[in-house]
Amino acid sequence: METLKRRREFLAAAKGEKAATPTVVLQARRRAPGEETPARLGFTATKKLGNAVERNHIKRRLRAAARLVAEEYARPGCDYVLIGRVATGEARFSKLVSDLTGAFKRVNTGLDRAGSPETGAAVA
Repeated sequence: METLKRRREFLAAAKGEKAATPTVVLQARRRAPGEETPARLGFTATKKLGNAVERNHIKRRLRAAARLVAEEYARPGCDYVLIGRVATGEARFSKLVSDLTGAFKRVNTGLDRAGSPETGAAVA
């Protein structure tokens, strides 16, 4: 699983498809055609969620859930950003995994509808 590291990569994903659940917000975008590299994931938790210890706990839970879900649902050539919420640290792990699965399905449907970034044509 490759990760996003640069701020501009996180900002680019924010302009793509979004799916919000009670425990996580998922943003996704398709990279330029020809970049059929593995899917990349980024994890973030804002300072509104608490101190550094709490934010790191939320990001650890997001990474663990993503390991289970992304293998099946993350598409090559796409960037995904998982944004933690207060409920991310408090909810049962099974709830987090099911919310993340649903969010992946919704953003992937949106990516299919949106088509490729340059032509707007649907990509199968």
